Amino acid sequence: MSVSLIDGWDRASLAQHGMWITERMGAGGRVYAMPLAVRFDGPLDVDAMLAACAAVVERHPVLAATLAEQDGHVRLVPGEAPPPIRFEDVSAPSAGAFGDVSVPSGGTFEDVSTPSGATSGEVSALSGGACGPSGGIEAEISRPFDLVTGPLARFTLFRLAPARHVLQLVAHHAVFDGMSKDIVLRDLAAAYGGSALPPLPISYGEAARAEQDRVAAGLEGAAEFWRPRWHDDQDLLLPGAARPSLRAAPGEIVDLALGGEAAGVAERLGLTRFEVVLAALHTLLHGYGNDRVAVAVDLSTRTEETRDHVGLFVNELPVVSTPRGTFAEFARSIREELRAVYRYREVPLARALGGISPRTALTPVSVSYRRRSGADPVFPGLDASVDWTAFNGAVRNTLHLQVVESPDGLAARLQFNPAVLSRAACESVADNLRTLLLGVAARPDAPITELSSPGREAVPTRDAAPVGAPDTAPASAAIASGTASAGAAAGAVADPALLGEVEAIWCEVLGVDEIRPDDDLFDLGGHSLSITQIIARVRDRMDVELSFEVFIDTPTVAGVAEEIARSR
Repeated sequence: MSVSLIDGWDRASLAQHGMWITERMGAGGRVYAMPLAVRFDGPLDVDAMLAACAAVVERHPVLAATLAEQDGHVRLVPGEAPPPIRFEDVSAPSAGAFGDVSVPSGGTFEDVSTPSGATSGEVSALSGGACGPSGGIEAEISRPFDLVTGPLARFTLFRLAPARHVLQLVAHHAVFDGMSKDIVLRDLAAAYGGSALPPLPISYGEAARAEQDRVAAGLEGAAEFWRPRWHDDQDLLLPGAARPSLRAAPGEIVDLALGGEAAGVAERLGLTRFEVVLAALHTLLHGYGNDRVAVAVDLSTRTEETRDHVGLFVNELPVVSTPRGTFAEFARSIREELRAVYRYREVPLARALGGISPRTALTPVSVSYRRRSGADPVFPGLDASVDWTAFNGAVRNTLHLQVVESPDGLAARLQFNPAVLSRAACESVADNLRTLLLGVAARPDAPITELSSPGREAVPTRDAAPVGAPDTAPASAAIASGTASAGAAAGAVADPALLGEVEAIWCEVLGVDEIRPDDDLFDLGGHSLSITQIIARVRDRMDVELSFEVFIDTPTVAGVAEEIARSR
């Protein structure tokens, strides 16, 4: 498996590296769990479905991989245990359940029968046949992942009734993304139908190395592009929101019915539906009183060589605007801005610029928009229905718009943090966005100021700092906001020799000649790779294992030196 996984290059991709750091700092968790649920109606062959799951893991060894830090680099390595593949019969309290189905290198599986039966709670939770997370399905989503020990993917086939099953896959985002859902289901359908899955054209390691080479080549241009655009604005005005949030938290959802308005406007203006929806969201946020609007967007980094790969091929980048003119004019300007951003879509913003600490979201509002061009996969003899927007129960920031476009239309929902935005307020945002799109459909050439919007008077001004800011949250939340405290004073460490050793390490890692004890790592251009390299050098030279928390609380030379002094 290791050859097909890394093939001579075992370093994690840049996106995986950033996610690994965020997890180690305690700022990830459930928000990185990616569930996929498929309901099958008809005479399902359980053995064939489990074998199909094993075939998918065999073709995509990244699902069986883990991440490990070695010598200052995060590496992608084969996990010690394969992803569990389970069958559970919850159709009756006395029904039997199968345990893990191991996946040896040959791609076959082994059923391990257990005498335990399904509990009444599992039966009541699943018997309704819903594909969404509930009961036993919810329990699978909530089980935490460990990036170091793995496994990072779990398959469970639930029998709800003799002719009704639900297959659930839950994977960590480090080895899975939105497009991976389509790839997995396509391969599952083929394998279930008896087709052999062909090997991938290149290994995941080769893909990661090629991506990092392209990022290195485009880094200077990306930095020049982002300097005038990015200001790390964390303020946000939303109806009913006392303050924004930039930390992962338990979340809730509000479904959003976009109808055919976006498609009609897109066709009329010669734009994509994504561009229309994004322009409408910017316009709405501007109507709430946000003069400068920044919305983070998940962009695919797949190439022709990686289009069939399961894995993490996504980079979150901000789209910044100041809405003005007619909606048609503004939407076209959003299109042009997106085209400009696309040139640097593979370069993480934190690599291009300094001052951005690891966190789960760049901005308080974000968007993921995925276009599915094909029909749902066909499983022979079965009617399959897929929940493409299955929710993991967590949100990365204040408000996240998730949209999946298919030939049948748009499926959309708003994920929100109920601790800072009430359900009624989120429903108001959903209604406002729908009303705005209806207005745009009727008058796409109308000035933005004349389109139906709540108006600035509907959103109260506030003085509260964002959740995660130093004066409103504990230090452990600083990672989520990128506003880590200024650091320990230079005099906090009595040993000047220790300060000098740490300064030397920082200069080596950051490639600078001089650093002051109270300089912030991220203001100096440090990023997730810098953290792992500093930790590795301190471990090798001083025999001290630094905690990741020090880079949350005091990401300075003085702060790190103080941590070393306490650990000795």
